[in-house]
Amino acid sequence: MHIRLIVALFALTAAAQASSSLRVGSQVLTVGDSRERVTELLGKPSSKSHKRSSHGRNSSGGSRRGGVRVQTKDKGGEQWRYRRDDHVTVVTMVDGRVSEIEDERI
Repeated sequence: MHIRLIVALFALTAAAQASSSLRVGSQVLTVGDSRERVTELLGKPSSKSHKRSSHGRNSSGGSRRGGVRVQTKDKGGEQWRYRRDDHVTVVTMVDGRVSEIEDERI
């Protein structure tokens, strides 16, 4: 029981926080917004990368031993990184829509 409480408290105090919205000046970016809305509010990202899905598929259909693990980029999404003042913001895009927003104070 105590370990769960400690883990929960640690998760709440972590520097990076995933959220369903992000205030940008007087505007708000929310999960579900389009890539155009992200560009309108945050501009061009500092960098882009593909987030790998945690789910893999074995192309041999059987045991993973000797098989090939396939990672699909579209399920994991594309991560757009922004440096904003004393924050790093990562917006994950899936199918042209915001699926996750992470904001970390640096």
